[in-house]
Amino acid sequence: MLTIGVLGAARITDNALLKPAAEVDGVEVTAVAARSRGRAQEWAAKHGIPTVHDSYEALLADPAIDAVYIPLPNGLHGRWTLAALEAGKHVLCEKPFTANADEAREVAAAAASSPLVVMEAHHTSHHPQTKRAAEIVASGMLGDLVSAEASFIVPMPPSDDIRWNPDLAGGSLMDLGCYPLRWLRDVLGSVPTVVSAVASDRDGIDASMDARLDYDGVPARVRAAMWTTPPLLIGAKVVGSAATMKVRIPYAPQTGGKISVTGEGVRLREKASSKASYTFQLEAFRDAVIAGGPVLTDAAAAVETMQTIDDVYRAAGMQPRRVS
Repeated sequence: MLTIGVLGAARITDNALLKPAAEVDGVEVTAVAARSRGRAQEWAAKHGIPTVHDSYEALLADPAIDAVYIPLPNGLHGRWTLAALEAGKHVLCEKPFTANADEAREVAAAAASSPLVVMEAHHTSHHPQTKRAAEIVASGMLGDLVSAEASFIVPMPPSDDIRWNPDLAGGSLMDLGCYPLRWLRDVLGSVPTVVSAVASDRDGIDASMDARLDYDGVPARVRAAMWTTPPLLIGAKVVGSAATMKVRIPYAPQTGGKISVTGEGVRLREKASSKASYTFQLEAFRDAVIAGGPVLTDAAAAVETMQTIDDVYRAAGMQPRRVS
């Protein structure tokens, strides 16, 4: 049995860990710690978690815990991943992996010198729809690739949301843009170079980001925003000389995702599996820890994503996020 403790009582934990853990054999969420014990106790009672620790450090020192899930604010990911490794725990850390590429390299170095599993929780990478989109591109069905684009634009969060806090490494690129960046990398099969970027800068936070990239000769556009017009745009498209592939709901395929390929003499329609990407991710994490299975979203890949994010910020005239 793989026992997991949670650092922080974040809302995302329900979908990202607790619901999958109820479905995945060999996994149990057994402990939580939060900034206040009262908050941790309330959260544990609500979700049936048996153990509440007074601090993150106390949870990491618990010998009954094999691994930790880290859903803390972005700027705290690196610090607590390093602390977990030092304490001998496997780590499933929410995206984005760290505040910036330099911190990601520090964490990746620690992970490389350890037998422990460190996985970035880029759950979309683990869903079969993403893998199927990559297969279609690699098959040549689209012909020579002409262009690609991916967007993640959602309505503005409240002004007190941590995504508006530069001290916690917030911003639309960090919290939303990392999804289309990683999706295009998974599907096109290469790490991009950044060509240009334009941001809407609100007191050091990118309310929106529009980046142009090059994926090994394929020009691409990535848009992310939590304050812009249109208020909602979530999707991806890859254009080839023979056909175009459109992907509906690429970042949570289980909620109605669909792949459509259209071209002269080419027509394909495939609905995504309704099984949650988070469940596929937790299965992969369990298998990596227990059986030495592959780690698709490992620390080395996370370094590459964080470097792209830093490069986009610089291209937009902004500084990469700082460590909290």
